[in-house]
Amino acid sequence: MRLLVSFVLALVTALTACAASAPQAPGSVPRLRVQVVATLPHDTSAFTEGLELADGLLYEGTGLSGRSEVRAGPPGATPTVRAALPAPFFGEGITVVGTKLWQLTWQDGIAIERDARTLAELRRVGYQGEGWGLCHQQDRLVMSNGSDKLTFRDPVSFAPLGTVTVHAGNQTFDQLNELECVGDTVYANVWQTDTILRIDPATGTVTGRIDASGLLTDAQRRQADVLNGIAAVPGTDEFLVTGKLWPVLFRVKFVPSD
Repeated sequence: MRLLVSFVLALVTALTACAASAPQAPGSVPRLRVQVVATLPHDTSAFTEGLELADGLLYEGTGLSGRSEVRAGPPGATPTVRAALPAPFFGEGITVVGTKLWQLTWQDGIAIERDARTLAELRRVGYQGEGWGLCHQQDRLVMSNGSDKLTFRDPVSFAPLGTVTVHAGNQTFDQLNELECVGDTVYANVWQTDTILRIDPATGTVTGRIDASGLLTDAQRRQADVLNGIAAVPGTDEFLVTGKLWPVLFRVKFVPSD
């Protein structure tokens, strides 16, 4: 009898340990939603690919061959400086690193380094694969290419430093598009959806799924393209979000779903 009890206790202990170490199930990822704090106008001709706030200026990179550019100015106001990207380049994600700005191109395999103040082109660096989203942490860039991978890059040379797969449990998440780095966290728009993922880049684990649906009215939605653009508001827990050809720039908080 004692042997049977000991065996049962050992079995229960083993099962408990397995359960504790089991991969996180997709359904256990915290769900959040956007809470609108304010709205600002947004240029409906902007095919938004990158969005970032730095030193009080809103930087925006736009796409489409022959229409791509980088612009900067006060949020919600007419840009004070802009730089066109010559055709056939298709502009993608951007990020400001100190006095420099990096801009990706979609299928051209070229990253462009610019002066963050004037947006003048400084140099071009080649890379393999597609370019989608870009943001920066303290000592590295984080880049997406539409897959389930995030690639880390040197902020000076743009050389790759490693990759991580974005996942929750056994489920991976691809179509990662525009990125925003906030401390040790990366936020990623998921292309063709109203979802923003909150990611731990150290492991690739998804730590939150944010529902950004319902921001546009039905009439606005008919004239607009997909959600794509997220910029943290420094010193706050708020973000600016928008999309391709959207008429509105939303200032929001990410709050738990009801």
